[in-house]
Amino acid sequence: MHKENRRIQVSLANNPYEVVIGSNCLDCIGDELVKIGIKKGVKILVVTNKIVEESYGERVLNSLNQHQYKSSLLSIEAGEEQKNQLSINSIHDAAYEARIERGSLMIALGGGVIGDMTGFAAATWLRGVQVIQIPTTLLAMVDASIGGKTGVNHSKGKNLIGAFHQPKLVLIDPSTLNTLPAREFRAGMAEVIKYGVISDPDLFELLENHELISDLCNLKEKLLEEIIERSASSKAKIVVLDEKESGIRAFLNYGHTFGHVIENLCGYGTWLHGEAVAMGMVAVGELAVRRGLWKDTEAKRQKQLIKNAGLPSRWPELKLDKVLSSLQGDKKVKEGKICFVLPTKIGDVNIFNDITTKEITECLESLT
Repeated sequence: MHKENRRIQVSLANNPYEVVIGSNCLDCIGDELVKIGIKKGVKILVVTNKIVEESYGERVLNSLNQHQYKSSLLSIEAGEEQKNQLSINSIHDAAYEARIERGSLMIALGGGVIGDMTGFAAATWLRGVQVIQIPTTLLAMVDASIGGKTGVNHSKGKNLIGAFHQPKLVLIDPSTLNTLPAREFRAGMAEVIKYGVISDPDLFELLENHELISDLCNLKEKLLEEIIERSASSKAKIVVLDEKESGIRAFLNYGHTFGHVIENLCGYGTWLHGEAVAMGMVAVGELAVRRGLWKDTEAKRQKQLIKNAGLPSRWPELKLDKVLSSLQGDKKVKEGKICFVLPTKIGDVNIFNDITTKEITECLESLT
């Protein structure tokens, strides 16, 4: 018997869309496009990387071709170090060759880097064409593919160049995680843990009750889908309340302010994004304990869960002056003040823009 896909509504006023979750729903992309009104004969550029193309490219193209869409595929290099303007140029070149017009669309088939770059290329080609997100990593499934944030890195910082460009549809097929390297899966668990801390204490406890969360093969299909659905629902709710990050959407940056510093100073690719976020969550947890915002026992629970997920929890050896300088270059700095998302209890966080250099220094010194 065919199992119904799980569906999450992202009920934005101007650009509402669905997040569809289901094992092997990759083969239904053509059906889903018909449901949202994409007419046959529409030109579609699928952007992916070589590894994902080998596993899933043909399946996606077959589903599109069955519905008489005029699809073509571009395979580019992925990885955080490839998230730059040169990669965007290659997508734009392919869009020109494929004669992508305003009624056409792009599909991002891959992880968060492919999703970010394809989304940004779609936002900027002909001043905006539609984009579909088909994430194939856990991190992209629960975070990067939902919410319309797109962009590329600048040599001085992560995601400094970008645009808000909501997808027309997000299609999540958990079975694609079977070909994901174990390290990438663990990196995605960092974002799942983040949702537990910022808004879903039941998810946090669910993860705590399954100690072997560092390995995909230890998670049953139903549990995996529940983890993805709960995380994606948390993201969708926050995005609907604050699409352009003027308020509580900044909660999603929990662990990211320090995490981006680690990525930038250690060199993109040294640490995966989720690994850097995990270390960043431990650091802001310590900052919150020192401020008396949350209990040391809760900080320890967070750190233990991060360890259970096979993620790094120790702050790397970085020169303090470079850390402080990098923090000042973060895109979330307002009027020279660094904004930090700090936990107040498991399931709740708040934004603080009065963190002093002294507090940051003492916090990081205690972690090294």
